[in-house]
Amino acid sequence: QVQLVESGGGLVQAGGSLRLSCAASGRGFSGYFMGWFRKAPGKERESVSAISGSGLYTYFADSVKGRFTISRDNAKNTVYLQMNGLKPEDTAVYTCAAKAYGTSWSDSSEYRFWGQGTQVTVSS
Repeated sequence: QVQLVESGGGLVQAGGSLRLSCAASGRGFSGYFMGWFRKAPGKERESVSAISGSGLYTYFADSVKGRFTISRDNAKNTVYLQMNGLKPEDTAVYTCAAKAYGTSWSDSSEYRFWGQGTQVTVSS
């Protein structure tokens, strides 16, 4: 069992930056593929980014490429999402998720463990 707790959300002006953290409890963190998803009001959940267990492979949605980076510190059981150049359309609840295996980084159905989410609001 893995429990995930996000932090770092908040209100920021357009063009600003935030760093989200997702702290995991439980064993074997480095064996989990970690993803970030977001959901805005009235919209479906969207995959944002993901990172392999080793941190060697990273993935990004086209909408955030060049602005967001993802990293992890397996010694701290934590994954990070650095968000730069934020836009009002990035406003959403951001949630991290973990899976042990799968074929698609962006398929939310493959992720077994989910956090509660953290609100990110970008003002124009």
